[in-house]
Amino acid sequence: MMNPFKQLPGFTPIPAGAERMVLRWLPKTFLFGTLGLAVPSVLARLFADEASPLRVTTTDIYVISLIILHWTALLTVGIAAFIVMLMKGPAYVADAYELNERETLSAPPARHR
Repeated sequence: MMNPFKQLPGFTPIPAGAERMVLRWLPKTFLFGTLGLAVPSVLARLFADEASPLRVTTTDIYVISLIILHWTALLTVGIAAFIVMLMKGPAYVADAYELNERETLSAPPARHR
């Protein structure tokens, strides 16, 4: 049986770049960014009086939408950094697929009627 993970001979590995740094920062950015975006909602609850429940609700809606936007942006950046990391990895040899009928340059193409 053939080795499915045979690396391409002569391939020079590419050193890790900014994508590794981005992947390392993602958990911290996720946590602290979410907590930072939740601060206005907490402040609205602390300093709100009984006569303005609409302000708290409006602030909560804005904060939730910003948190979802933040998570979506981090997911997009994380996927992009992961793809770059995979593309910098080692190259592998693909299996050859033998064709039963080969076209040659010397033979004219066959016409179908």
